[in-house]
Amino acid sequence: MLTILGFAMIATFLVLIMLKKMSPISALVLIPALFCVFVGKGAELGDYVIDGVTGLAPTAAMLMFAIVYFGVMIDVGLFDPIVRGILRFCKADPMRIVVGTAVLAAIVSLDGDGSTTFMITVSAMYPLYKRLRMSLVVMTGVAAMANGVMNTLPWGGPTARAATALKVDAGDIFVPMIPALAMGLVFVLALAYVLGRRERRRLGVLTLDEALVEETETVLVGVGAGAGAGTGSSGGAGSGTEASRAEPAPGGDGFQGLDPHRPTLRPRLYWFNALLTVGLLTAMIMELLPIPVLFLLGAALALAVNFPHMPDQKARIAAHAENVLNVSGMVFAAAVFTGVLQGTGMVDHMADWLVGNIPDGMGPHMALVTGVLSIPLTYFMSNDGFYFGILPVLAEAGQAHGVSSLEIARASIVGQPLHMSSPLVPAVYVLVGMAKVEFGDHTRFVVKWAALTSLVVLGAGLVFGTV
Repeated sequence: MLTILGFAMIATFLVLIMLKKMSPISALVLIPALFCVFVGKGAELGDYVIDGVTGLAPTAAMLMFAIVYFGVMIDVGLFDPIVRGILRFCKADPMRIVVGTAVLAAIVSLDGDGSTTFMITVSAMYPLYKRLRMSLVVMTGVAAMANGVMNTLPWGGPTARAATALKVDAGDIFVPMIPALAMGLVFVLALAYVLGRRERRRLGVLTLDEALVEETETVLVGVGAGAGAGTGSSGGAGSGTEASRAEPAPGGDGFQGLDPHRPTLRPRLYWFNALLTVGLLTAMIMELLPIPVLFLLGAALALAVNFPHMPDQKARIAAHAENVLNVSGMVFAAAVFTGVLQGTGMVDHMADWLVGNIPDGMGPHMALVTGVLSIPLTYFMSNDGFYFGILPVLAEAGQAHGVSSLEIARASIVGQPLHMSSPLVPAVYVLVGMAKVEFGDHTRFVVKWAALTSLVVLGAGLVFGTV
């Protein structure tokens, strides 16, 4: 019964948000609460929610201060050269812009944190998509898939979890998978090329002069008090880059851009902010301190140095408060979903049912089975649940048929391109919130392509003999 209810709860959630019958926050809270009552454990709902919130609290704290940090960096102009450089490289060509999105997301993903990747990528690319009236779900989908492939880096999380769960070396998992993962990244770039050509056919190609932002069509990026700070923008979670909206010029499209004359710019502190950001990302990779602590310290230092006067600091915090509330609220709502899913035992019963239905004849092919199962399982459950709860069972079944734990571990990471768009991944709410894309629209667009990317990685792993 718990197995059926678990699948029913997930299906109900996905259907309602994809049909836009409920907002993600409402669905993440109300649907699991309702199913918790169906299971007969309504009295334990409070404990399940507290457990879920406790588990995700560090992530919520990290996102809160990361949004403030990168919001301030956008305000002071750290990413302005990136926007201008990409615009000139892409030459206002939609195809180049989509491919550039994939390349930028992949490069920034080297820091191992999805939220950081999405904040930087969307901050740089969103103005271009808006100016050319390109599809924003293409941007979110391509960024999520590129990040998903790169999320398999040893310091990204899944590979480390697999190594810990099966007591093998993370390098032994990742290094042999590099050719297969490279094929996955090539597929994402090829898909970006195809999607970009489709956008080019729909929109055409502007000249560089036509694409450049005119001053009368820009908005001030996170301007301070007295210029509409903190008023937000219409609809959904924003990126923290659009604190106020200027009236478009006659005949304009209301393009959201980076005003080169905004009062929050700090050109004299550019290299300080660049070094601070590089140092912060380096400390993350080296794990000098927990990520939430690093972003808390980074945000405090960025505010204090760039805006030494108290009213200016308050204005910056107010300008990004809406985004902080939307994203952190979504994370805590997701904590209700995960708390009920795990607390009621639905996840365990679903996993046992899936593993128990593997035919005996598939024993010698358990690496392939693991790879296939990793695609839906890492979408419907957390990485911790899959790698520490399901993977050891699959590995034990594989060893009984002569399949090594390393092969099982390598196969287990192929589902990450789809995992990064899971409703249980907090970073995806940063992505869709900053891009002002409905989560249901993103899901409808990305699921098929992300699943195909995972299958490409799995197929390449089989061809190269690493899975």
